[in-house]
Amino acid sequence: MSELSLRVEAFLEHLAHERRVSAHTHSAYARDLGTARDWLEERAVADWSRVTTADLREFVAARHRAGLKPASLSRLVSALRSFYVWQMREGLATRNPGLDVRAPKRPPRLPETVDVDDLAHILDVAPEADIDIRDHALLELFYSAGVRLAEAVGLDVHDVDLAGGEARVLGKGSRQRSVPIGSRAIAALKNWLRIRPQWAAAGETALFVSARGTRLSRSSVAARMDGWAQRHGLPVHLHPHKLRHSFATHVLESSADLRAVQELLGHANIGTTQIYTHLDFAHLAKVYDAAHPRAHQRAHESVEGAEE
Repeated sequence: MSELSLRVEAFLEHLAHERRVSAHTHSAYARDLGTARDWLEERAVADWSRVTTADLREFVAARHRAGLKPASLSRLVSALRSFYVWQMREGLATRNPGLDVRAPKRPPRLPETVDVDDLAHILDVAPEADIDIRDHALLELFYSAGVRLAEAVGLDVHDVDLAGGEARVLGKGSRQRSVPIGSRAIAALKNWLRIRPQWAAAGETALFVSARGTRLSRSSVAARMDGWAQRHGLPVHLHPHKLRHSFATHVLESSADLRAVQELLGHANIGTTQIYTHLDFAHLAKVYDAAHPRAHQRAHESVEGAEE
């Protein structure tokens, strides 16, 4: 194994055992740094400490030409910087050549949502089979509470208070919060809890379980949600995060209370929530006409001015 590879492997060990990053993050860093290592080896660069800022800029530019998207390029630059921070801490490098490397700016990515009527159509389907009762409860929970996929599958039975209409979820950064559950979701969860004992393995605490009786996996939930939508005629693909986006957008359109939506979603920074303020102009115009005390007067004056 080359010296370049050995150092990457040591860093990945650090990520896994000291920083305890998620499997997804570990895999992404391994992929990005592996690509950088291969690129350097093709150019006969055998030592990470000899890599310059110009080298890394050339590497990022090459990945850009190869079709890597701005978000992936940004993650790549972040991985390289973190790698060099670790090397400097370990005395393996004296500088961080990634500090002055910039990835192309990402265009703002607006959340995908589902129309209210389309959601009502698939949510109002009466489930019959046990597995459909479970999936219906999941759908209602996602749209009613705006929870993340990981938060939903992480729920235990004791985390849900149907009498009080709330659930306690564990969000990002191990932050716990309570989210309200609407009447439709409460009814769907009651249906599921009625048959859950027939599914759950002995001692299993998970609210949502698979046919094996164990906690339902994220991939299974995503596949089941999209399958439900396709079977019931939704014209777009459906995934849990799209339901979360729909929840946030629909609540914000109705209430215009950004702080409340921030709390409901569990965002640490309100800047994250502000993506949902990008409403369509027709909706904004309607709100303006209904709420602004001079909206109609201004419209009337404009007509008179035009007649003159």
